[in-house]
Amino acid sequence: MRNLRNIHRSLVKSPPGLELTASAWDVASDSLICAFGPTKDNVLLELKRWKKYETTLQPIASWDAPCPLPDLECDRILDLKYFSDSLTACLVLAGGDLIIVREEPQQGEEKIEIVGSVDAGISAAAWSPDEELLAITTRANTLLYMTREFEGVTDITLTADDLKASNHVSVGWGKQETQFKGKKARALRDPTMPEKVDEGVLSPFDAKETTISWRGDGAYLAVNSIESETRRVIRVYSREGILDSVSEPVDNLVGALSWRPVGNLLAGIQYSHDRAKVVFFERNGLRHGQFELRLSKEELQDWGSVVSLKWNVDSSVLAVCFKDRIQLWTMGNYHYYLKQEIFTLSDEPSQGPAPLSWHPERPLNFTLSSEACIQRFAYASVISRGPTSPPDDYGIVAVIDGKCLKVTAMRLANVPPPMALHEIALENNAVDVAVSGCIRHEGSDAVMIAVLHREGHALYIWSLGSEAQNTPWLSSTQDLSIKDIFSGMMNLQIVCSREGSVVCLSNDSNMPAFWSLEHNGFGPIYVSERCKKIEGIVSPGSHSGPPIYLLAEQNETAGIEERALNGTTKSDEIDITLFRSSHSVVEATSWRSEAHVPTNDLSNGVNIPAAKDVVFSLSENGTLFANERRLVRSCTSFLVTPVLLIFTTSQHLLKFVHLVDDIDALEIPPDAPESDERCRSIERGARLVTVMPSIFVLVMQMPRGNLETIYPRALVLAGIRDSINKKKYKKAFLACRKQRVDMNILHDHLPQQFLSNVGLFIDQVQKVEHIDLFLSQLREEDVTKTMYRETLNNATEVSEQHQVESFEIKISKVNRICDAFLNALKDLTTSHFQNVVTAHVCKSPPDLDAGLTQIAGLRSKNPELVDGAIEHICFLADVNRLYDNALGLYDLELALLVAQQSQKDPKEYLPFLRNLQSMEPLRRQFSIDNHLGRFQKALRHLCNLHAFEEVKLYAVKHNLYAEALDFYRYQDDKLKEIMKLYADHLQSNGNFRDAGIAYEYLHDYTSASESYRQAHLWKESLSCANLIPLEASQFQSLAHSLADTLIESKDHFSAATIHLDYLSDIPTAARLFCNGYYFADALRIISLHNRTELLETVLDVGLVEGMASMTELLANCKTQLVKQVPRIRELRAKKAEDPLAFFNGDATEGTDIPDNVSLAPTNASTTGGSLFTRYTNRTGTVGTSATRKTSKNRRKEERKKARGKQGSVYEEEYLVNSVGRLIERINLVNEEVERLVVGLMRRGMRERARAVENAMVEVVELCKDCVGEVFADAEGKGGPEGRPKGGEGVLWDTLEEEKKREVPMVKGFKRLSLLGG
Repeated sequence: MRNLRNIHRSLVKSPPGLELTASAWDVASDSLICAFGPTKDNVLLELKRWKKYETTLQPIASWDAPCPLPDLECDRILDLKYFSDSLTACLVLAGGDLIIVREEPQQGEEKIEIVGSVDAGISAAAWSPDEELLAITTRANTLLYMTREFEGVTDITLTADDLKASNHVSVGWGKQETQFKGKKARALRDPTMPEKVDEGVLSPFDAKETTISWRGDGAYLAVNSIESETRRVIRVYSREGILDSVSEPVDNLVGALSWRPVGNLLAGIQYSHDRAKVVFFERNGLRHGQFELRLSKEELQDWGSVVSLKWNVDSSVLAVCFKDRIQLWTMGNYHYYLKQEIFTLSDEPSQGPAPLSWHPERPLNFTLSSEACIQRFAYASVISRGPTSPPDDYGIVAVIDGKCLKVTAMRLANVPPPMALHEIALENNAVDVAVSGCIRHEGSDAVMIAVLHREGHALYIWSLGSEAQNTPWLSSTQDLSIKDIFSGMMNLQIVCSREGSVVCLSNDSNMPAFWSLEHNGFGPIYVSERCKKIEGIVSPGSHSGPPIYLLAEQNETAGIEERALNGTTKSDEIDITLFRSSHSVVEATSWRSEAHVPTNDLSNGVNIPAAKDVVFSLSENGTLFANERRLVRSCTSFLVTPVLLIFTTSQHLLKFVHLVDDIDALEIPPDAPESDERCRSIERGARLVTVMPSIFVLVMQMPRGNLETIYPRALVLAGIRDSINKKKYKKAFLACRKQRVDMNILHDHLPQQFLSNVGLFIDQVQKVEHIDLFLSQLREEDVTKTMYRETLNNATEVSEQHQVESFEIKISKVNRICDAFLNALKDLTTSHFQNVVTAHVCKSPPDLDAGLTQIAGLRSKNPELVDGAIEHICFLADVNRLYDNALGLYDLELALLVAQQSQKDPKEYLPFLRNLQSMEPLRRQFSIDNHLGRFQKALRHLCNLHAFEEVKLYAVKHNLYAEALDFYRYQDDKLKEIMKLYADHLQSNGNFRDAGIAYEYLHDYTSASESYRQAHLWKESLSCANLIPLEASQFQSLAHSLADTLIESKDHFSAATIHLDYLSDIPTAARLFCNGYYFADALRIISLHNRTELLETVLDVGLVEGMASMTELLANCKTQLVKQVPRIRELRAKKAEDPLAFFNGDATEGTDIPDNVSLAPTNASTTGGSLFTRYTNRTGTVGTSATRKTSKNRRKEERKKARGKQGSVYEEEYLVNSVGRLIERINLVNEEVERLVVGLMRRGMRERARAVENAMVEVVELCKDCVGEVFADAEGKGGPEGRPKGGEGVLWDTLEEEKKREVPMVKGFKRLSLLGG
């Protein structure tokens, strides 16, 4: 559906007295090598260079070239080739000479040299595409291969025996003779035999020439020549000169031949009596399709009698060259379109076909020569589409096919090419076409289609109302050929604005001109004699109005003047802007960003910022630009909507970019179609056709020509957001429903706006079912931050979106929305009662009681709605749960209605409900709550029934002591009975402390003392024992028991207190104080009770024993640190050097490990074992062995982790944890060491005190030194994203713990000043 649009045209006239005869491209400098002469009047042959935009030719060389053959009037250039790498031109002349011209000859080389000659003369010549072989056919019917050094490779004679090389058999595929017409018709004749067999009769239009054409890869060449003066034969030779095949006989075949570079077809020309056709051959010589050139009989006799063919370099365009013009044909869906017809501007028609030369590298660049001038053209393959901005986005696409314009509105009828919704017959072959935005015509929407042709333009009006099938009709036409100012002008481009105004671009050899069309004819015509590099008009995008952008390749400001039709010039400047680009543009579209100003700012007199225009352009090399900022390379097509830039890439990706005012802030999505909704994969070679944002449709065309319509998520979301911004909630809702978009976006995009307009939402959506659908899909997730986060541009976030988040929200999002709907529906209960029920049920958690209460209220107001409401709520929620809730409301009638909607057996629930109905209210409520398991409420009902015995049994049965105590808190006797039951319960369940408190509350000191003893609360137990009171022996036995228990738990201070206060055992108390390093307390009680003999027997002995045990502990800690810290350092060095070997075993020792291998195991891993294989003793990856990860493996791995075996993966963690535990132990004994040192000094043991203090200081310093190294941040980067199962999960936990481990603090040790430094 693409057209060819001119993006460059320039020409240069031949010097006086010289006739242009050949041309060739210099690819390196993008210039043209032109050959002038020889002619029958002048044997001079000159080579000149023509550079782009220059009006003069630079001479290269000239010499006389007389013809050595007497039967030729003059010599003729058959082939001109320029080698850019050696700055050498090669000419092959019909007289037989091979001449090379060196622009920069080396020392000893001649500038002009005849490197070879063929005495018999040359009939055709062609260089191979790789420029390594020259194929020549001579007038003696021979084929020669020569190298680039002009050394002969092979010499082949063309004989009649070559016709025997191929035995063609046609099976008649696709012909009428092979179609099924019944058994009798099929038996009449052989379908493989055609009705008429061609004999290869020569055409009267045959010029008797020979043609050579190479295949694109240079492996084969084809020679089209006349054999024995009777028939045309196409011979196919390999690169080695071996005959591969010959063509089947075809009547009236002429000498035109061109091999499609992709290699599948050879194109030739076949004449009949009144028509001409392009016929195709396969490499084996068989026919393979055709198409007509659409020439009338007069045209065939006039300028169509001589034809040549040339494919462009990428096989997309076939040029058919006639005497005074060329035609460019393209193919799509096996239909050939005539896209352009270009004239040679020659005063006299040529005797041969117009010389055309395609650019070897740029597919749509070529030159067209005549005797008087040479023209240079560049075309672009573009879509002629209508506006892509709502509401004008009808998806109108216009396709040029000669004198037929195929028009389709994709929004009305998605008609695949080559068909179209309408086909408009034109008077002339179209040059360009443009479609305007919607205009009002006779009360309905219509578009204007402007068609530009060689002699003028034509305007068509197409109504798009209810009668959209009406054919577009001709509104006006204008013939420019009668205007003097357009003499010599060539029409190039035409563009329509959204208002329907038309601007056209033309040019001649000296200046471009662009002119406007208005409803009453011509507007002003603008020309510029200084700015000659205007290449086109920028297609208007979503904006309307001025300025008009013209593409130019000039950095300086050029004056643009207004000239009337009579040629006079006005001095007034007009609003036309040159868009100067540093790159060659093939397609450009402008976009205007409208500035957004809050309403309150407008009321305060704030000026609206001017809108910014951005020109998006695509260069020849596939680079997409926004003004001069390069956005992306390898772009193949693009579209612009008011909010999105859409483009395809050569990596077969479709991307969406959110448009913002600042082009530097445009964010190009990454190549991640699997994770980013702004990027999606498409079919190879797909191109954009048009986009219709109103219906979220994007149309693409595949390489073979068929169309594909998609609904991209980014486009859909952009449309939904736009509808929400405009408060068109119904349109947004229907789009979400149709495109399966999460409906939470209706709220999450603009939360405050939605909550303020819930009533508007209900009024617009109206349908109860649609409102229910929205409410039922609500959830707490903010979809604008999760699933639709990538499609919303961060730079243009609406500030209102986060207004709700600025306050403390105590209710959930779902409940907030449901409450807003309930508030809006409170006056619409009759028509939207179903929505009210849905809003209650959809809360989080569901408010079933409120919904059932609403239904219960209907029985008195609208009883006819009750059954429907019950059915609806049973559909939304679990009916068994609803039955329980209905019972919980103590509404038996409502419970019966719900039960009837369930699968319950009436034999079960009816007797149950009858039994409840027969009870008194309080007993009924107790039975219901007891049945529903609401025991606390049931207990309340029992209490209200004054059934105290039942209350006690019920409280004991359901452990409701606290509730019973609360109810009887003012009834002391009943309170004590419940308390006694509760105390016995606590005692039996091992809660001895609370049981002791309860017994003590009841003054049961015996039970309380025993409970406290079992809870190891010695103070409370002994105090209660004194209150009983106990006998002395029993009391001492209790005290000894408690002291022994405290000694076992290492609470020496408390045990010593019991012996001191309750047993009066001074020696034992002092000894226990020494065991706990409380030497000051031991010394205090010894001196208090004047037991000095205990100083040596108890205190000094305790000091010596404490010093010995503490010294041993500190020595062990020092030894542990000295061993473990270097080992940790060694393990971390190994892990840093070779992580794979550290975690997975050294299986790759001595081999190279790829540097792109991730340490994280993945489900896509293809290695023999995963990250954890060595430690789980299994093979396979995380994904393949998932079913074998059992709890047994996990327990086994946990045991390995606990052991921390040397050499295992857990050793480092084990050592680090060991050092951490050591530091904790040192911190705990810090105060004990201080007390020990003071005690030793007080008893005169200074050296022992110094030894203990030095040992403690040394260990503390070691701990401080190693903390920073041992507890450094873990290096476990790139670990598994999800926790594996089984044994591998244990290692995963280990790696995660390394990241979360906190660095322990080492408590400082304060030295005793009496011991010195």
